[in-house]
Amino acid sequence: MSNDFIKGKLLIDGDLVESESGNWADSINPANEEVIGQAADGSRADVSRAVDAASRAWPAWAERTGEERGEILRMFGERLRERAEEISRIEVLDSGNTYTPTVMSIHETVRSLRYYAGLAHSIKGETIPSTGRHLHLTVREPYGVVGRIAAFNHPAMFSAARTAAALVAGNTIVVKPPESSPLSVLIMGEIAREVFPRGVFNIVNGSGAEVGDALVRHPDVKRLALIGSVPTGLAVQRSAAEVAIKHVTLELGGKNPMIVFPDVDLDAVADSAVQGMNFAWQGQSCGSNSRLLIHEDIYEAVLERVVSRVSAIRLGDPMLPNTGMGPINSRKSFEHVLSFFDPSQTSGTRLMTGGKRPTGKAFEKGFWVEPTVYADVTPSMRLWREEVFGPVLSVGKWRSVDEVVALSNDTDYGLSAAIWTNDIKNALNTAKRLRAGSIFINGSNNHFLGVPWGGFKNSGVDREEGADEVYSYLETKVINVIL
Repeated sequence: MSNDFIKGKLLIDGDLVESESGNWADSINPANEEVIGQAADGSRADVSRAVDAASRAWPAWAERTGEERGEILRMFGERLRERAEEISRIEVLDSGNTYTPTVMSIHETVRSLRYYAGLAHSIKGETIPSTGRHLHLTVREPYGVVGRIAAFNHPAMFSAARTAAALVAGNTIVVKPPESSPLSVLIMGEIAREVFPRGVFNIVNGSGAEVGDALVRHPDVKRLALIGSVPTGLAVQRSAAEVAIKHVTLELGGKNPMIVFPDVDLDAVADSAVQGMNFAWQGQSCGSNSRLLIHEDIYEAVLERVVSRVSAIRLGDPMLPNTGMGPINSRKSFEHVLSFFDPSQTSGTRLMTGGKRPTGKAFEKGFWVEPTVYADVTPSMRLWREEVFGPVLSVGKWRSVDEVVALSNDTDYGLSAAIWTNDIKNALNTAKRLRAGSIFINGSNNHFLGVPWGGFKNSGVDREEGADEVYSYLETKVINVIL
């Protein structure tokens, strides 16, 4: 694919269309701030059209067998696989993510679509032996129209893989792409148009304030799912509650600890700490282990190894295979990350590497930040408590297990945590005490096919990615047969 100007339209009722207003929003390459394309800028009227189309399509889609819906999902995945490089290149230009991991995310999306297609026959109810002479049955029925709001760090993956459970369960869907990086999702709409029956899969781009709010508030959208920030999650809950009783899944932020005991391989720990920070995504991942908590006996030794690896990360053109980190997604996100470098925020820490915009001609334009490590971070600091959603690793030390458990839990978030030790009893006992949805022992921040993902506390509600996600898109109806 060339770097030609890209125009992305909405997908409504099986047609690629402009917004009703005729407005277009520029898409900016965060590496150089150049306009690389335009996306149709949707409105509340476009959301209404899409929901109406999804509502009309739903009865026929729900009447199809699970096997038929699964076959369409597999076809969708195959078409995505065929165009993986094209979609990935567009997403890199539009988001700043590095190319190789972006291609991998598209292939992971294909695996996810196949996985959920295979679960079609697992949807079932039960009989309940509540009374001796009566028969009590449960059946599972789809909600109808589902709204899915995707985040900017993995636009195409979140708009495809995270719709599979809803679709295989018999729902139709309206997807809102991230407004800062919508182009790969809108191009993906070309595939969805060819694969799905009219109205089953709809895409409406636009601002969160208008398109997102309209989708959340639409009375015919009973089921909603968001991957995003805590403030956005709170806004979704408020808006939904003002309209109707809705089932809302929220997969939100994290300030995830990685706990290092003194009995581990120091190089393996350093490798995992850097890998788990997701520098290939500029640290823009809710699962990043952004707090590294090292036992005092090995604190300086592990810190030295981590700093050596982080300072060696190569910044540059995210399309090049040897680039380790690209630019921050948008100016808004860039300014948020920079705010953490203010001396008033970092007093008492040691800046080990990074902490500023890189120098050189290649970085004069764009939203560039150096990979950053701060040492000696403590719970009173903003670096400890708030999600940066950028390439900033905060490192602290601990002495006792009770102390590190308290330190780990001392945050409003509870998405994931990692524990490094060769003592499995110690690892499991510590894991039981951590308030987080996903715990990794001698690993960090991986997603495994079919394994649930989601958080405690302000990191969200409900779980995605596992078999139970399918049931979350179904309502239970009870049929009592009076014999």
